[in-house]
Amino acid sequence: MIIQRNSLMILAFMAHGVCAQPRESAHSAGDSTAVVQMTLEQAVARAMKESPRIDRQAALLRAARSDLDAARALRWPQVDLFAGYSRRSHVPELTMQMPDGQRRALFPDLPDNYRARAGLSLPLFTGGRIGGLTGAARAEADAASSDLSTHRLDVAFEAREAYWALVTARETVRVLNEALEAYEAHLEDARNRERFGMAARNDVLALEVERDRAELTLIRARSGVEVAQASLARLAGLAPGTRIETVEPLDLDPESAPIAEEEALVTQALADRPERNALLGRVAASRARANAARAAYFPQVAVIGGYDYSNPNRNIMPPDASWKDSWDVGISVSMKAFDGGKTAASVARARAQSDALEAGLADLDGLIRLQITAKRLAVASSLQAMRVSERRLESARENRRVAADRYREGLIASSDLLDAEVAFLRAGLDRTEAFADARLAIAALDRAVGK
Repeated sequence: MIIQRNSLMILAFMAHGVCAQPRESAHSAGDSTAVVQMTLEQAVARAMKESPRIDRQAALLRAARSDLDAARALRWPQVDLFAGYSRRSHVPELTMQMPDGQRRALFPDLPDNYRARAGLSLPLFTGGRIGGLTGAARAEADAASSDLSTHRLDVAFEAREAYWALVTARETVRVLNEALEAYEAHLEDARNRERFGMAARNDVLALEVERDRAELTLIRARSGVEVAQASLARLAGLAPGTRIETVEPLDLDPESAPIAEEEALVTQALADRPERNALLGRVAASRARANAARAAYFPQVAVIGGYDYSNPNRNIMPPDASWKDSWDVGISVSMKAFDGGKTAASVARARAQSDALEAGLADLDGLIRLQITAKRLAVASSLQAMRVSERRLESARENRRVAADRYREGLIASSDLLDAEVAFLRAGLDRTEAFADARLAIAALDRAVGK
């Protein structure tokens, strides 16, 4: 009677990928292994604090906000400062005879030229280009913020999975240890009976086989504990080899986990899921970029001006080798008469991207509804499985007690007691699996809703 189902469950937990501050201490006076006592919420908080994925997305959010600042800066005057020196070759001077008889140089030979200029430009009308770029940058920043929330939810869900995997693995070890103690006691009694001719050799061998099978499953379960502990330690940023003492019990009252109506959960998910909000932001950004590209069809109007301080100042005639200042101010109007279709292509590309994102949004809405339906049904079925497993365990416990009494009185064979013990072990493992499934199903439903 091989307990294959539970072995598969243990192997599945072994494959799991993997604060208020938890309390840390030495495991014992002679053991330097660090021990961390951790609640579920502490595990989640620590995983979110230590996650490099969250740090990466936070950096991307800062970059997106910097892009928004850069787009907003386009509305402000742009001031440019320039200073330079140039050396020109000697040229013949142009002179003119003045009425007083003196000759005056109209264009003197001035090989050394110094210039300093402050220039200013302020856009007055851009056809919506600046507004489009600013709107796109703002929407991208909102999308990046939603992406950060998505990573936070994912990391929190992974931490919950790893936490319950560790709790489940340890509960499985506890159930198997109890079963092994019962097998050992039964085996010892069967060997004594065999010694006095009251039991057959095959009864002892059958007990030894079941004991060995349970012991092999226990070895695998202990390996599963180590894997689950390493997974949670990685997420929590703890040193390798740290022993994590979980605080939360696996047991759960089915009546304490009511399930909301499906439509209410779908409505909440559509409003709260950060992935959807990020996609909405990128739809808005693509529309704003289309408006910015369309601005090339309109004239671009700006105020321009500057202040020159140069030697010689060639804006003043006749120039001479002295520092003089001058200024200018005006309005510039520019418009592309023909660009070979570049603007039209840019607008078409932005609109196509917007259409693609809107199609993706519709697909995501359908996927969210499906996820809510599936996760809600998984929670309901797992809670029902918990109730069934509790009743089955109670029945198996009573059957084992009765079988043990009847075996001691010599009314049943050793194989009948062995059957009762194996059934009790399976019922205990099934109960553990049912409670673990319920914990994970509730966490998965919360993630699907956007909690």
